[in-house]
Amino acid sequence: MTKLLLSLHVLAAILAIGPIAVAASMFPRYARLSASGDVQEPNGRTTAFLHKICRGYTVVGIAVPVLGVATGARMGILTDAWLLTSIVLTAAAAALLLTAVLPGQARLLAQPADASGPGGTGTDVATDAIAQLRSAAARLSVTTGMFNLLWAAVVVLMIVRPGSTTGA
Repeated sequence: MTKLLLSLHVLAAILAIGPIAVAASMFPRYARLSASGDVQEPNGRTTAFLHKICRGYTVVGIAVPVLGVATGARMGILTDAWLLTSIVLTAAAAALLLTAVLPGQARLLAQPADASGPGGTGTDVATDAIAQLRSAAARLSVTTGMFNLLWAAVVVLMIVRPGSTTGA
């Protein structure tokens, strides 16, 4: 049963967290392209699709910590420092995803990048809207990088397992 739980946990991590990490990393770039009116990203379709991927896989991603805790309980290692640290880092990554990455993506999708701002339809208004969107995309890029680094640290802890009595 332990091997089955561990296999499901690893599969869930690869199949759920991987797509979130990739789609969230790609989102800011396509948001900037959409803001500039680039032909590669017309009407923000790609950014909307990437956001949909992140939201959908977030729901599926709940299986990763659930299966991880079940595996840890089965192996009797829930009190090991490396596992507790992994749990804290996973919680931090989830909090970052739910409170910063997904809402940041939603704000960028809702933010118009054209000249239809309150100041009229002039070039200055359009330029300002594009600059604001690019700035928000850059901040989101940093936040997404932090999310991915947290998951990278969890993966390293899961492989190296410092102080583990089960061996690596």
